[in-house]
Amino acid sequence: RVRIDPRPEPAFLVRSLHDPNSKLFELLLAASALRDGGADHVTLVAPYLPYMRQDRAFARGEAVSQRVLGQLLGRAFERVVCVEPHLHRIGSLAEVFPCETIALSAAPAIARWLAVQREPCWVVGPDEESAPWIRAIGDAASLPSAVAHKRRTGDDEVVVSLRGAHAPCERAVVVDDIASSGATLAAAARAAVDAGAKHVEAVVVHAIVAPGAEARMRAAHIARLVSCDTLPHPSNGIETAQLIASALLAGPAAEAAG
Repeated sequence: RVRIDPRPEPAFLVRSLHDPNSKLFELLLAASALRDGGADHVTLVAPYLPYMRQDRAFARGEAVSQRVLGQLLGRAFERVVCVEPHLHRIGSLAEVFPCETIALSAAPAIARWLAVQREPCWVVGPDEESAPWIRAIGDAASLPSAVAHKRRTGDDEVVVSLRGAHAPCERAVVVDDIASSGATLAAAARAAVDAGAKHVEAVVVHAIVAPGAEARMRAAHIARLVSCDTLPHPSNGIETAQLIASALLAGPAAEAAG
C-alpha cells in the first residue's frame, strides 16, 4: 500500500534496486501515485539498475531481461538516472529505455577517493573494455594505470593477464564496475601480484557480492574491498550522492559530461 503527499510539481523518486523482485512493483505504484497526485514529470533515481547483464538470449528460450526492464521503467517514468549500468553490446541506455536517461560514470567519485588515500598505487582494469574508464580514473587521480586482457572460460572462471606489465609501485588497486562472483577481481589481483604488486585492494561500483565471493577474493590476496554506495554493503566507502545531485541539476547534458 503506497501513499504519497500529492503535489502538482515534478517529482524525483529515489529507490535502490539491489533486491528488484521485492521492489519493482512498489516502485510502479509509487510512480502512479505521484502522477495521480499532480506530478507531470517523474524521475527515477536508481543508482544500481538490475537485470542489465542479460542483454541477449544466451541460450534458447531465455528472456532478455535488460529489454524487459527498460520497457517497464521507461513507460512508468519520464526520466531514469543511474550509475554505471552494465552495458556491453549496446551503446547507451537510450537504446533500451523509451524515456530520457542519464547514465553516470562513477570514475570521478572513485578518482576522488583514490586521491584522498594519499598512497601511491597502480590502478588496474580487468579487461580491454574497461580501458577508457580506467584511464579516466588514473588521469583524474594522477596515478599510473594498466588494463589487463581477460578471457572467460566459464560462468565463474576467467583468465586475466597483464601481458608483461610491471607494477610501478607496491600497491595495486583493481577497479571494476561489479563484484558478483568475485572471479574477475580475483584473477586480476593474481595478475597484479604476478606483475610485482605486493599489496592488492579492489574497488567496485556495485557490490552485489554473491556467496563465496569474499572468500575467493581473499584467496587471491585482495586485502580490502571498497565499493560505491549504489547498493548497501559493508564495503561501502565511496559516496555517489554529490555525483547524482550534480547530474540532476545539469539535466540531459550530464551523461555526456560523465
